[in-house]
Amino acid sequence: MTAARRFARARPRLLRLAYSQLGDLGEAEDVVQEAWLRLERTGAESIDDLDAWLTTVVGRLALDTLRSARARREEYVGPWLPEPVVSTGAEDPADRVTLDESVSYALLVLLEQLSPAERTAFVLHDVFDGPFGEVGEVVGRTPEAVRQLASRARRHVAHQRPRFEASPDEHDRAVRAFAQAIAEGDLDGLVAVLDPDVVWTADGGGRAIASRKPLHGAYRVARAWVALRRKAIEPTATPIELNGRLGLMLAGADGNRSVLSFMVDEGRITRIDVVRNPAKLRRIQTGP
Repeated sequence: MTAARRFARARPRLLRLAYSQLGDLGEAEDVVQEAWLRLERTGAESIDDLDAWLTTVVGRLALDTLRSARARREEYVGPWLPEPVVSTGAEDPADRVTLDESVSYALLVLLEQLSPAERTAFVLHDVFDGPFGEVGEVVGRTPEAVRQLASRARRHVAHQRPRFEASPDEHDRAVRAFAQAIAEGDLDGLVAVLDPDVVWTADGGGRAIASRKPLHGAYRVARAWVALRRKAIEPTATPIELNGRLGLMLAGADGNRSVLSFMVDEGRITRIDVVRNPAKLRRIQTGP
């Protein structure tokens, strides 16, 4: 098998890996393309374990990119949320990026709070099952140091995640109840589906109207959505597949779309993350 064919087979996994580290699909694609260029220069015939080599190269490139991106994100207008991978059913199947729940949007949001080294160790070891020795080659640490990085990251993620991960059916019921309440302008219905400590974060990036601070609490969040429904958004939401889970897309009166991701715990929504920055939604196709 030629190097090009072997790389093509590995590319979906490499793209998921880079995207998990970066939360930015465009940057992930650049990293994977650079890995291919390095493979061409090195020559596949000189590499004993091509999959391991590609994983290390992509991991290192993504880590370098993440470190440089942190400075840019500190200057970002308002909260920075990952770029969602959205399927509406309108895209060419050949162009779709497939993700399973191991790279859920909710997880990517939590990973944003980790250091680049912690995030890389967690993604490579906990999500992609990489041995600590190989992960150490990526982050430039000993296996024991990588074990500690992954452990710290794991504790942080576990602290922020729901105690019991919602099943797909439970998640979908909560999201559909939220969409119905928005469509009907039902304040009580919204409060009922929201966790008392729900957090709503919006990312407009200075390019679309969005709150620059998260909003907390079921009643405050519900009231804000009812107000938006009256003035700023279309009442009917479009169901979408967002990083392997059900999400929603809403049209705004300002001409910008909103893509909504949800975290659900015991039947109630605990997080709503809304991406409005059009630069992060440019890949979404809504029709033929």
